[in-house]
Amino acid sequence: MSFTLASLKSTVQDYCETAETTFVAELDTFIQEAEERILKNVELPVFRKNVTGNGTSSSPYLGTPTDFLATYSLALIIDSVYTYPLFKHVSFIRDYTPNPSTTGATKYYALFDDSTFILAPTPAANYDYELHYKYRPASLTTTSGSSTTWLSDNAPDAMLYGTLVEAATFLKIPEEAAQYEQRFLSAVSALKKLGEGYGARDEFRYDIARG
Repeated sequence: MSFTLASLKSTVQDYCETAETTFVAELDTFIQEAEERILKNVELPVFRKNVTGNGTSSSPYLGTPTDFLATYSLALIIDSVYTYPLFKHVSFIRDYTPNPSTTGATKYYALFDDSTFILAPTPAANYDYELHYKYRPASLTTTSGSSTTWLSDNAPDAMLYGTLVEAATFLKIPEEAAQYEQRFLSAVSALKKLGEGYGARDEFRYDIARG
């Protein structure tokens, strides 16, 4: 079983036995809320992306991708040698290198704001970088009515019951919302086993999200 945007909307309306105009108008929001809950609660390979780029010795700052959510690893590459700075808090970076003009072999980095990393010390030479990160994939609601996404193909139960939780909450049917919540949590638990248990048991430590 898999869902397109059209078939998921139709199924939710069938479960809820309503095609009321205001309810139908909110279906995209219900689906997006379900996707957001899955995204925030499960680590899956589909939520990972790898990018490369160039940095300069003149700045301690490095921009993040526009779809960036969280970092798994950052590698600085100088003369084909990969080094992995340790992820720290901005306060640690400021304490370790009070003067950003101090340069050297970068040992630490932090998320300075929602679009920028800060490095310490400031790199002493131009460098390439490779960032492995968690990103926000396109929502099913942005596709055509006949297209699918990885989640709607591979986690249709989580998509369905997560959407139904929001739909039943909107309709003010707490008993049904509670039932759908249990089904949703069960589906998410299975996804966790797939993404975090079976899929990551042998991963190298630099590739594990840090709490």
